[in-house]
Amino acid sequence: MKALILSIALATPAAAQMHDMHGMAMPGMTMPIRAPQPKKPVRRAVKKAPTTPRRTKPVVPTKSGMMMATPAAEACSPEHAAMGHCTLASPTPAPSAGVVPDHAAMSGIAIPASVDPCPPEHAAMGHCIPAAPAAKNGMPAGTDQLAGDAPPPAPPVDLAASRFHAPAAMDAANRAMRQEHGGMRFGQIIFNLAEVQVRNGRDGYRWDGEGWFGGDIDRLVVKTEGEGGFGRRVEAAEVQALYARAIDPYWNLQAGVRQDIGAGARRTYATIGIEGLAPYWFDVEGAVFVSNRGDVLARVEAWYDQRLTQRAILQPRVEMNLAAQDVPASGIGAGLSSAEIGLRLRYEIRREFAPYVGFSWERRYGATARYTRAGGASTTGGIAGVLGVRTWF
Repeated sequence: MKALILSIALATPAAAQMHDMHGMAMPGMTMPIRAPQPKKPVRRAVKKAPTTPRRTKPVVPTKSGMMMATPAAEACSPEHAAMGHCTLASPTPAPSAGVVPDHAAMSGIAIPASVDPCPPEHAAMGHCIPAAPAAKNGMPAGTDQLAGDAPPPAPPVDLAASRFHAPAAMDAANRAMRQEHGGMRFGQIIFNLAEVQVRNGRDGYRWDGEGWFGGDIDRLVVKTEGEGGFGRRVEAAEVQALYARAIDPYWNLQAGVRQDIGAGARRTYATIGIEGLAPYWFDVEGAVFVSNRGDVLARVEAWYDQRLTQRAILQPRVEMNLAAQDVPASGIGAGLSSAEIGLRLRYEIRREFAPYVGFSWERRYGATARYTRAGGASTTGGIAGVLGVRTWF
């Protein structure tokens, strides 16, 4: 027992000394402080959830003897069907009234036969190409016609706008459109010739113009023309009041009265004539006059506008006057009484105002030339320089 107590007493100072070496700072030395070590987490066993057994695709035999798996209908969701992973077993729904045909086609929705697959508004935007019109009575319809002289197809009677607007609104719009494109009344006053003629020792003037008012089919036309010399009275002039009726897109039939004024006999004539646009863009006028004395006269005019530039226009012109008998009171002989050929170059400062220069050659024939010389004229024709303006408003 004494030996045990003695051994414990001897071991205590040594242990204390060793403890001081580690826990106490020595003079002149800083001992680092040891950070507490984190405790390691204790791993616990996690119970695994029971695994759901995977569904297997039903296997069906093929003709070759191989087995092919087919997706079950209940395993094909709409999102997987959209990605092409499977096919829905349910039938494809038809589009509702608000589904656009081309959008339905991109979405895989069936388009019923009653829906137009290419409506006009989508065809105008280039989204689709409309189908050719169906044939009627075994003949092509619309513009799907063979080359030749076949009559044009009938105009369509249905309007695309009628799908969106009420019938009353469409009727009002149609009436306004027809009035603006063929039912309105127009008017114009135009002077094709308003010029000074310079001859050798005999200068004069001349005018030729008309005014009209009406529509595309029926018009009231007033024409006037004449000539004279400076310092003298008007030698010959006339005024015509005519009713014009369009007989086709290019020609008008005219009928009315003509009254002569000026130095000659003042006769009144019944007038019937035609004017229009001949092939190759020739303007043509022709008329027959029957006076209250039974005299029969005729006149033919033609001219052509050759456009040199957008503003410079060269116009050749020809006019011939004829008579069925001599009319001494008016200085007109039977046959070809007079003819004129002219060439005028005008420059359109504006379409409504075009000054021109040129020349005119005129000649009187037969008994008309004799009446002219008997009246004191030194010549029965010749060349004259002309300077004038063509204007309309």
